Amino acid sequence: MIPMSLAQIAAVTGGTLSDTADPEAIVTGGVEFDSRKAGPGGLFLAIPGAKVDGHDFAAKAHAQGAVATIATRPIDTPAVYVDDAVAALTRLAEHIAATSKATIIGVTGSNGKTSTKDLIGQLCARLGPTVATEANFNNELGHPYTVCRTTPETEYLVLELAARGVGHITQLCEIAPPSIGVVLNVGISHLDGFGSIETTAKAKSELPRFLAADGTALLNADDPRVAAMADATAATVVRYGVREDAEIRAVDVDPRDGRHAFTLVTPAGRARVQLRLWGDHHVYNALAAAGVLWKLGATPEQIAEGLGEAGRLSERRMDVFTRPDGTVVIDDSYNANPASMGAAVRALGRLPTAGRRIAVLGLMADLEELEEECHRRLGEQARDAGVDEIIAVGDGTQPIIDGADGVTATHVPDQAAAIALLENRLRPGDAVLVKGSRYRTWDVADHLRAKEETDQ
Repeated sequence: MIPMSLAQIAAVTGGTLSDTADPEAIVTGGVEFDSRKAGPGGLFLAIPGAKVDGHDFAAKAHAQGAVATIATRPIDTPAVYVDDAVAALTRLAEHIAATSKATIIGVTGSNGKTSTKDLIGQLCARLGPTVATEANFNNELGHPYTVCRTTPETEYLVLELAARGVGHITQLCEIAPPSIGVVLNVGISHLDGFGSIETTAKAKSELPRFLAADGTALLNADDPRVAAMADATAATVVRYGVREDAEIRAVDVDPRDGRHAFTLVTPAGRARVQLRLWGDHHVYNALAAAGVLWKLGATPEQIAEGLGEAGRLSERRMDVFTRPDGTVVIDDSYNANPASMGAAVRALGRLPTAGRRIAVLGLMADLEELEEECHRRLGEQARDAGVDEIIAVGDGTQPIIDGADGVTATHVPDQAAAIALLENRLRPGDAVLVKGSRYRTWDVADHLRAKEETDQ
């Protein structure tokens, strides 16, 4: 965190200091709401919860070196008392963002946000000190928490911007106004919150709309709904994709074994890129990251080198490993929507293997009236990708089987049944994809993960 005295923190958050708090004490460490992470010079955020109350851990945080606690009720250790802990964290983040020298980069889209944010963060770190959203910590708590990790040395702040409805992205942008905004795509996901793909597009467009005239909007030229956002922003528009009119584009794309290579074309020249990441969707993620780095002044060669060395940071996202028996597992079980499911089965279809390609597919949630159609289409995509066998897990996934005509396909009620089926059918050298929306689909991947494995 940018160093601040407790008196300054009280002023910024609208709080008052406890009698035991020294107004001149300086907070130099991070803000943490998990007492296990609280450390010397830090600030502890006590959040009341239904099951656990952070105030009960304030003494522990103080013993570990925290200067004070942001609290909403009396405690025995130094405190800044506020009415609402998360609102206080938000005000603190707003102040830090306003005083920081960091270039703020915002990333949104229906899918690929976390992977693209991870790519941009890794590439920016090659240019200077960088803070980026951890995992997908992108909501009203995680967003200001990330901003508060900014230090005086931070040059780049990379923020993943999520939304459950219209107005959410604007609220996040107001905390830390981006000067570069990336919109990846508009897809069918979380329709329970947005209601329609048109509303989803409206919500995602809040990022380019928020950008000032001296900002840059990086828009996917190949997604019509994203490309149309060029008319909604005052910022300079830079398009990326495979279209010939995209300023940042990929040509001569080679899918190889599922880890794509392509020639990166920028206004500053060309360079060949070989990705370490699995899946064709990473071509677009890489192009978005390339656009950011080009805007920051990196050369095509520097960008290509960074993309070639960038790896997977967030768990359960195209995590490919090999078991001792030669079975290759793709753990992409963190979440799922129609676009990411399609990309995952295509990656499985391209994965080199001496055995069969088996897809263990869970429910894609929050699709409302499109649920049956999207799951049936997934079965067709898996068949067309060359998947040999499908195991559809749980309620709502039967349409996957219906769409997979000609493929060995089985519907099972839960993860335990999927594991039991795999135990009977899996042979050394097979390749297995595990993917679904929450609902503990990752239990299957965890069962497959052996003690000894080799990252691909």
